[in-house]
Amino acid sequence: MIFQRQKHLLALLDALGGEMGGLDFQKLLFLYCREVETTPSYEFVPYRFGGFSFTSYADKRRLIERGLLADEERSWKLTQVGRAAAKVNPGTRLAMQRFAKAHADLRGDALVAETYRRHPYHATRSEMADRVLKGDRSALAAVAAARPASQGPGLCTIGYEGRTLEDYLNQLLVGGVTLLCDVRRNPLSRKYGFSKGTLSKSCAGVGIRYEHLPELGIASDQRRELNTQADYDALFEDYERDSLPKQTEALEIIRTWITKGERVALTCFEKHPHQCHRHCVAEALEHGGRQRLEAVHF
Repeated sequence: MIFQRQKHLLALLDALGGEMGGLDFQKLLFLYCREVETTPSYEFVPYRFGGFSFTSYADKRRLIERGLLADEERSWKLTQVGRAAAKVNPGTRLAMQRFAKAHADLRGDALVAETYRRHPYHATRSEMADRVLKGDRSALAAVAAARPASQGPGLCTIGYEGRTLEDYLNQLLVGGVTLLCDVRRNPLSRKYGFSKGTLSKSCAGVGIRYEHLPELGIASDQRRELNTQADYDALFEDYERDSLPKQTEALEIIRTWITKGERVALTCFEKHPHQCHRHCVAEALEHGGRQRLEAVHF
């Protein structure tokens, strides 16, 4: 069994001829997801060469393991098994064929430049924008205008519940975050992208520093049986009374980051801050230091 998004990836590659270089396929997958699909199979972040999906490359590794893609580092290539698995409904197949035909002659730098013109935000961290858009002043100006403005030092919080890795990273970028502080006791997740190793590498890829302060976390056995807001409130009351006062050093580390100019986002799992201990940490920082802080909750 493979995910629907993986079927769409295989089917799009099939519509494009079954084999393609990595950069070209990533750009065409980006355009297809952004401009054709109502609900995109993949989301993208501004990266070294424009829009990039970490999830698509994680899926590539899984599809190689299953024998649906050839084990090629620099290209995407369907195997016979993969071609047989590239089954989508007739309407989606037709849309992919039309997309492939419309973009049949667009490859290499011309393809990259076109994605930058149509989606300038995703070119804002590109290392090749000046070269591929050389002489196109309006496109370069659009990329500059799409670059998120620096918002200065400050404090934010964010949970990854219900988010893809790419959506999460885009929220950090648009919010001007420069440092992500993971306040989970155990930074592991079954959800792709949010275990410590992958999350830290992904943050580094978009220019965000990652730090982990496990001492600010809550043990997993204390988080069981949280069925109502009253259950959460009782947990956080204990945390604020028994645990947080012992973490003056960790709190001072965060204050120092902010004093030195970082825009820090505290992160954990829960979508709503008042169902996550990160709001307790934020409140301690807001009220416990000489510098006045007001946390922004994403």
